[in-house]
Amino acid sequence: MAFFDLPLDELERYRPDLPEPADFDAFWQETLAEQEKFATAATFDPVHNGLATIDTFDVTFAGYGGHPVRGWLHLPVTRTGPLPAVVEYLGYGSGRGAPHEKRLWACAGYAHFVMDTRGQGAETPDPDPATGDIAAPGFLTRGVLDPHRYYYRRLYADAVRAVTAVRTHPAVDPARVVVTGTSQGGGIALAAAGLVPDLVGVMPDVPFLCHFPRATTLTDRPPYVEVAQFVKLHREHAATVARTMAYFDGVSLARRATAPALFSAGLMDHICPPSTVYAAFNHYGAERVPAQADKQICAYPFNDHEGGGPAHEVVKLDWLAKRLVDTIDRR
Repeated sequence: MAFFDLPLDELERYRPDLPEPADFDAFWQETLAEQEKFATAATFDPVHNGLATIDTFDVTFAGYGGHPVRGWLHLPVTRTGPLPAVVEYLGYGSGRGAPHEKRLWACAGYAHFVMDTRGQGAETPDPDPATGDIAAPGFLTRGVLDPHRYYYRRLYADAVRAVTAVRTHPAVDPARVVVTGTSQGGGIALAAAGLVPDLVGVMPDVPFLCHFPRATTLTDRPPYVEVAQFVKLHREHAATVARTMAYFDGVSLARRATAPALFSAGLMDHICPPSTVYAAFNHYGAERVPAQADKQICAYPFNDHEGGGPAHEVVKLDWLAKRLVDTIDRR
């Protein structure tokens, strides 16, 4: 790998003027309002995970359109009082996996909710309830000719509903919920940050789904290349595709976020180019927080899409512990 994007000093100043649809906020208000007619109806069924220190629950809740969405809730076996919760969204093509796979946040003493991604996951998939399909990776242009039918409208709404669902569990402190994810999961976390006003933290790692106009023309790596391949075959729809994707751009959603944020970027990342990550970071909090936003970014100069990996997990653990202490002190 090699550097292929802007140098770091330019990335730190990179703040592109990204046009938004005039009805951007109305679109999302309507989308979320439509979901309110469906009760969250979260169920938490204990499952055996083979672990001595973590309890795991198989979760089902009503996501977009009332469709059943699955997840795992992991809790430390030893706990006193309601716990802060970390809601984790998953990377492109990934499913929630087996109940023992993701353990970090529960081992650190938090409630950890892993939301499955509708229709994704080749190993342990749950179908997209809107279609009944199980699919291999290839979601970026599904329904892209109409923002109301676009795949990520359903997925972003699921992400918001997941926060609501985890807050209903008696072991969770509903006032202390954090969202995180890597790649697609990082992009979904940014969407949740822009759509849920009372999170206490956001930790997007090498986020996908940001600055679509640049990403889809700068890299020829999947998944962004799916857009180029679609428009190559359907040239007449180029403007329509761009307009639809503008409703889902992580840069625009990041502008509306208010929670403290910790980003990460790999400066040799050819899947989610660093300029697209910095575009979201530099705009983060700009609309709802006129003053300086509480945000930071960790850049890993010689890393590709793996970003900081385990080293960055240590940074996240320390950052989150401090933020949660601050929330207790302000009560």
